[in-house]
Amino acid sequence: MRIIALIGIGSFIGGVFRYLLSQLIQTKFLSAFPFGTFTVNILGCLVIGIVFGLTEKINLSLEWRLFLATGICGGFTTFSAFSLETITLFRDGQFLYASGYIALSILLGLLAVYLGMTVLKLF
Repeated sequence: MRIIALIGIGSFIGGVFRYLLSQLIQTKFLSAFPFGTFTVNILGCLVIGIVFGLTEKINLSLEWRLFLATGICGGFTTFSAFSLETITLFRDGQFLYASGYIALSILLGLLAVYLGMTVLKLF
């Protein structure tokens, strides 16, 4: 239960911070481009990279790693997890899996959103 609580607390912190930062950034630009979400995604990637860099350098405990990466970064943006997993696949020499993961995640993700929006129009 302790791990679940740590992840939940981290997710709450990350989700709230994502909303606040995204809104703050987006209000600074008069554009249809989603600068807020873009900024959050890139910042989340930087933070999860730092967390896993610390894990390798100072042997960060499992609890801290789950709180920071799965909780805070996951609540902030799951794009960071996608990016970390892709880099890990590339680093491990799994180029086909990494490429497939990128292509399928983007294509099927877009298709799933489209289908989700379309299916509701049928009812």
